[in-house]
Amino acid sequence: MKGFSKIIVGLLFVALLALGGCADSADNEAPVEKLQVEDSSKVEEKKETEPEATKNPPAVDAPSGEKKPVATEKPATVTKTETSGTTAQVPVKLVRTIDGDTIKVLYNGKEMNVRYLLIDTPETSHPRLGKQPFGDEAKERNRELVNSGALTLEFDIGERVDKYDRLLAYVYVDGKSVQKTLLAEGLARVAYVFPPNTRHLTPFEEAQAEAKKKELGIWSIENYATNSGFNSDVVPSTSGNSSTPKTPSTSTSEPATPSTNVSEGQEWFQNCTELRKKYPSGVPQGHPAYQAKMDRDKDGYACE
Repeated sequence: MKGFSKIIVGLLFVALLALGGCADSADNEAPVEKLQVEDSSKVEEKKETEPEATKNPPAVDAPSGEKKPVATEKPATVTKTETSGTTAQVPVKLVRTIDGDTIKVLYNGKEMNVRYLLIDTPETSHPRLGKQPFGDEAKERNRELVNSGALTLEFDIGERVDKYDRLLAYVYVDGKSVQKTLLAEGLARVAYVFPPNTRHLTPFEEAQAEAKKKELGIWSIENYATNSGFNSDVVPSTSGNSSTPKTPSTSTSEPATPSTNVSEGQEWFQNCTELRKKYPSGVPQGHPAYQAKMDRDKDGYACE
């Protein structure tokens, strides 16, 4: 009986040990399962939040962290006035010629006066200065030029409209500069030089220097063209500031000047300055005082 009891106790002891082992196993596995569940929830949470965070990433400039400006597209609009800083030429239609350095054109559907950049010509009907010598000649030559081909304007990088609402531009006919032509022919002077509108100043000054050297037009009258304008007071004329006509003097009673030699129907003058003392308008070819060397522009008129 005692032996049987020992067996029963032994079996109970083994059973208890077995139950304890199962409990330990369950206790050891439970945290693993819990951990796996927690990790799984974090992964799910990460999956849910990551796309939202990366969908619209903050626009910043590293490393300052400042926000970038949002780029917005603007349609490219190129108009006829967008030529500053370039040598692009804008076609215009001539309305009329005003004087030697001003015309009226149709520009962008509007009639506007155009004041030629960097040059000045004598006046034709100024309220204070009146009509100046070579004013009519400059206007007529300008009219011929601007009517001879395709008219275009070129703007410089500075102001393109003056206080009188006139366009400030370089003027071309068939690609040839009207300003430079007037300067080269002695019908204009370089003036009103206001930077930065000075793109063509150098070639203009070179053209003027050649005309001055040849004593053409305004340069044929000593001290007439000055840095401040045109001095009509130095021009011998009986009609005030009126332009001197290109006709020889008909006076025969005026004695010859000391520098004049009269022989065999010919009159000889040392230079145009001396000749104009007697013939302020110059003389045409065939006149007793005409000399080919004084007809620098070979137009058949000396010292005009």
